[in-house]
Amino acid sequence: MSAWGSARASRVLAALLRLGWFVKRTTGSHRTLAREGWPDVVFAFHDAEEIGPRMLARIAKSTGLTPTDL
Repeated sequence: MSAWGSARASRVLAALLRLGWFVKRTTGSHRTLAREGWPDVVFAFHDAEEIGPRMLARIAKSTGLTPTDL
């Protein structure tokens, strides 16, 4: 069983910002996030959208996010 549940995109984005990511560029609902020492990540979710466990695991792999960060 996965350690990830589901979470709203606004909650995931807030957790990433707390981890040191910042919004480098915004184009519509697509936000390019940057953090020193990491490649840029495109966060393409509307704030009220629900992100499922599989997508959260993918986001975590490229950003260093953990289930306890949410």
